[in-house]
Amino acid sequence: MITEEDGRTARKRRQILDAARPVFLRNGYVGASMDEVASLAAVSKQTVYKHFTDKEQLFTRIILDTTNEVDGLARMVTATLDDSDDLERDLGKLARQFLDALMQPELLRLRRLVIAEADRFPELGRTWYELGFERSLTTLSDCFARLKTRGLLGLEDPDTAADHFVGMLLWVPVNKVMFAGTEARYAEADLDRLAASATAAFLRAYAPPGT
Repeated sequence: MITEEDGRTARKRRQILDAARPVFLRNGYVGASMDEVASLAAVSKQTVYKHFTDKEQLFTRIILDTTNEVDGLARMVTATLDDSDDLERDLGKLARQFLDALMQPELLRLRRLVIAEADRFPELGRTWYELGFERSLTTLSDCFARLKTRGLLGLEDPDTAADHFVGMLLWVPVNKVMFAGTEARYAEADLDRLAASATAAFLRAYAPPGT
């Protein structure tokens, strides 16, 4: 049974996490100040340390909490492809959804932060990748295997096919904005073109035998 006190504790913890996230994204791990977190959360510094023993624990919790956002890609894959009766249409739709999700400015800033701190927190970076992007790739591979069974794709290695699809779709645009900053945004028409061209190339490469 959740008591009123438990509810207040959970809300206070969420309040601190919500305040800390932009601080870490803006300043990085080293530059983030627990004083600033406390000020933005409108709590005392003592309250912050009551919920999180140190800055490392707070940072770890923020990063791990965001794996659910990336994991949403896996659910998107299954919902879009599993019952597809028009693979060109549905794979193109999925491609566009991937671009929308992974080109979000805050997710790009978060990705930069995880990469920047990978040497300091290698296990955290590895976990973030495994629970987010790697899980999405595995889900995509499983879907491709099922589509092969249904005769909609011709492929020998679903894992490689998933890598090819995501690589063609994301390698250029994501790297461009990762290096050039979130101001280097793509127009909607450009994202439409990227999704369509990656889908078309993938379907040509992995067409079922005899088509």
